[in-house]
Amino acid sequence: MSEDSETGDAAPSIEELRAQTEAMRRELQSVQETARARIIRAELKAEAVRAGMIDLDGLKLIEPAEVKLSEAGEVEGAAQVMAKLKRDKPWLFGARSSSSRATPPNADPPRAKRATEMTADEYRAARADLLRRR
Repeated sequence: MSEDSETGDAAPSIEELRAQTEAMRRELQSVQETARARIIRAELKAEAVRAGMIDLDGLKLIEPAEVKLSEAGEVEGAAQVMAKLKRDKPWLFGARSSSSRATPPNADPPRAKRATEMTADEYRAARADLLRRR
């Protein structure tokens, strides 16, 4: 090994540099595979929620090889896998809730009907009710 004249450190040999490069390539590949797996898992969770899955532990039943990450970063096959799982194991999914489509109540508080807006019978009933409460 040769010494660097300015710092006094030994310069790494070509073999050491190649070994470091190879180690970095392996580490990069490992990090990329982990990132792909996380992206796929996140997309499957989102698709499961959209499909109405009750318990996301049902995602463990999905074979990871059925879903692929495209070069553009899009997850391919998640919707098809979820549809197949919903067809094969319907108990993992709840019924669609109609409550999310309900219109919210009016923001104005309910007001009492005025005497001028009441019919004669309604007025008599309301007046009798008020007198009973006293």
